[in-house]
Amino acid sequence: MNENPAQPTHTLPALEQALIDLARTTIDATTDAAPDEDGIHTMGAAVRSADGRMFAGVNLYHFAGGPCAELVALGAARAAGATEFTHIVAVANHGRGVKSPCGRDRQVFADYYPDLQVIMPTPDGLTCIAARELLPLAFNTRGEQG
Repeated sequence: MNENPAQPTHTLPALEQALIDLARTTIDATTDAAPDEDGIHTMGAAVRSADGRMFAGVNLYHFAGGPCAELVALGAARAAGATEFTHIVAVANHGRGVKSPCGRDRQVFADYYPDLQVIMPTPDGLTCIAARELLPLAFNTRGEQG
């Protein structure tokens, strides 16, 4: 078993690795927290659109629920005209590696982008999981609106 689930046990496809690298580069360049400190910007995310473009974002931590890096990256992509997405990943600052999305992000992904492949750590290394698989028996927002 892999001792550090943030490190893959196999070689990732180039497109997934490029997305991880963009998220890592983004948070490394923008974090405001020293190692072992809390900060406002501690997570970076990257999303790939169906046309191959990549977009990045960082979180804005606030105790009242500031936006996660994944949602900021999705918003930046949409602002640039992207409407369909294939992959997303979040990476923590200071080399802490790929992180799993929070519950709110999982619900957003499932509601709006159920086919989105989420790159996340497992005990055996990094993997991609379709957003719809992240919340078994999830609340169905669209189903409740009809």
